[in-house]
Amino acid sequence: MTEQGPEKPPINLLRGWPNASLLPAAQIKAASVSALSDVDVSTPGLLYGPDPGYQPLRESIAEWLSRFYKEHLKAPIYAERICITGGASQNLACILQVFSDPVYTRYIWMVSPTYFRVCPIFEDNAFAGRLRSVPEDDEGIDVEFLRQRLHEEEQAIPAELGADASNWTLKGSQDWRKAYRHIIYAVPTFSNPSSRTMTLQRRHQLVQVARQYDALIITDDVYDQLQWSAKQSTCDDASPSLQHALLPRLVDIDRWFQGSAKRHGVDGFGNVVSNASFSKIAAPGVRCGWAEGSEMLIWGLSKSGSSASGGAPSQMTSTFMAQMLDSGELEKHIYNTLQPAYARRYHDMMDAINHYLLPLDVTLPQSNRGVVGGYFLWLSLPKPLIAEVVAQRARVEENLIIGQGPLFAVYGDERREDLERQVRVCFSWEAEENLGEGIQRLATVIRRMLREPNSPPSMAGSRLTSMVRGC
Repeated sequence: MTEQGPEKPPINLLRGWPNASLLPAAQIKAASVSALSDVDVSTPGLLYGPDPGYQPLRESIAEWLSRFYKEHLKAPIYAERICITGGASQNLACILQVFSDPVYTRYIWMVSPTYFRVCPIFEDNAFAGRLRSVPEDDEGIDVEFLRQRLHEEEQAIPAELGADASNWTLKGSQDWRKAYRHIIYAVPTFSNPSSRTMTLQRRHQLVQVARQYDALIITDDVYDQLQWSAKQSTCDDASPSLQHALLPRLVDIDRWFQGSAKRHGVDGFGNVVSNASFSKIAAPGVRCGWAEGSEMLIWGLSKSGSSASGGAPSQMTSTFMAQMLDSGELEKHIYNTLQPAYARRYHDMMDAINHYLLPLDVTLPQSNRGVVGGYFLWLSLPKPLIAEVVAQRARVEENLIIGQGPLFAVYGDERREDLERQVRVCFSWEAEENLGEGIQRLATVIRRMLREPNSPPSMAGSRLTSMVRGC
């Protein structure tokens, strides 16, 4: 029981998982049977694989990405630009193992709000206390803010240390390894948690800044294919326009912009690595993904100690994913199941937001986009409400779980207070029929709090972080 009456059924708008009804179990089963029934596929799949990963999957991914991003490519993507990973999180750790150094690499620059689960991965690689937030606006990352901060940090480096990484690194100096001075982390398209998409101009500017300050941009490109029309009345689930990317990835810009990684005077590694995964477009449990970058960078990434020891991760699963791509089943699942389903879910939630929340002065970023996507919506609460209190009262009074803004702060961020009036809601996990009800419950809490003469103090000890794996 609550003060408002009998306890309502729980609704979880925090969990960033795909709903179980959207998992392609039958397609994965068919792919696994096909792979395991062919000795030419099953034998290499069950043995140690090559360091860069299962070659047929590398080729299949390259062909598929060449189709999806074709409007932004001057030439197709080829397999040597791809290596197979154990998913985006596992691969982030591998990227840091090869391309950062706890002494030479100065800071990790993260778009704020951020996917907070990556913060421990950076800390595990000796960057605790050196995570720095970069704000974003409706065009994406604030590049000028980042440029100024990078300039200030470069000025603070003692001159006697010099610019040569070999003078002050802890890691070795193998040909395949490179220590970047800085690391930049972002989710450029349908970002988690803010749902924003970085504009083309900002993408070009960010690549320029990375080249200027010897930074490696790591992009989580996991939501790119999950896109649909923002206008419900004109949403055509089979529209060819939704089968191609609207914008180039940063790794595409780095490949072609002003001479690429092969331009005169540079080392060939480039300044962007695309970190992608089958978790959002197939299933999280397959634990399989890929990275794309320059040939030098991919060669180096494949030489990380864990890959060199046991071969590329997810070798068996890679044979299943290759079968799904080659048969066309994965693309069918994306375009015929995921896009329509997530479009319905998004519009159900947006209808409720328009009806219940906007009249309460709740706002959303980039409200004029023609194409939207991803898993999440980012809401700004009216003053004087505080996200943590709203989230806690929603849990207690309405049995509703939402993501409070400070949860998505960069660890140690001095601007954490900028997120105190933000909340994230997810439309991918909860039962479709509960999405509108969840927003209505949130509106009930907000309306109730706005009518109170004084907002209650924040409840201590939020327990939400224990329930947000994979968010």
